[in-house]
Amino acid sequence: MYFLHIYFGANIGISSESKNYLQGVIPSFTKHNFKKICDQLALADKDLDMIIRTHDYPPMWTRPNTFETLVHIILEQQVSLASALAALNKLRARLQEVTPQRFLELTDEELKACYFSRQKTVYSRGLATALVEGDLSLHALASLPDDEVRAKLITLKGVGNWTIDVYLMFVLQRTDIFPMGDLAALNALRRVKKLSRDTSKEKLSAIVAKWQPHRTVATMLLWHLYLSAPMREKV
Repeated sequence: MYFLHIYFGANIGISSESKNYLQGVIPSFTKHNFKKICDQLALADKDLDMIIRTHDYPPMWTRPNTFETLVHIILEQQVSLASALAALNKLRARLQEVTPQRFLELTDEELKACYFSRQKTVYSRGLATALVEGDLSLHALASLPDDEVRAKLITLKGVGNWTIDVYLMFVLQRTDIFPMGDLAALNALRRVKKLSRDTSKEKLSAIVAKWQPHRTVATMLLWHLYLSAPMREKV
């Protein structure tokens, strides 16, 4: 869609988001428009409005576009956030500066002492190698549309759709991602929409689709609910 001539969006009443795509501008959220997007979502969905009224606006979670950040996301796969951060802090203490080059100098035993599992050692080494050898550029990813970012990262061992979703949302601040593999987001979605645990992914996807083109910010509202009011009910 990025090659379309910009005049197609000139005077036909399409949304600003659609015009951005037609003009080759990749939509993202910033500190200047984050609350405005929250308000737009709240106007369109009473349940999201309830989250803001009850718990205020969510934090605008972001992370820098660095090797360390991607290692952090890999560490967060299928473990608690606290466990992942503990491993990252061990790595920071050992390396001082977490770079691909320094990471590749560590042995399996040294990484094990930093709480890296065998799998996450392999995944992180693969990422570091791709960056050192020039097969991947994080700087270049920032200028690519979402699907191209996904196509490049999915080739790395251990980097799946959840990891890529988090990278797109937190690092590149893309506006329209919903991580269907994120249990916290799904549990909060079921809670706010009063849905049963066995609600199909298809039904959940249909609900989430109504939040386009701002599914990322809607997800942050769901995470905000999940963290602000821990769920005691079975989900």
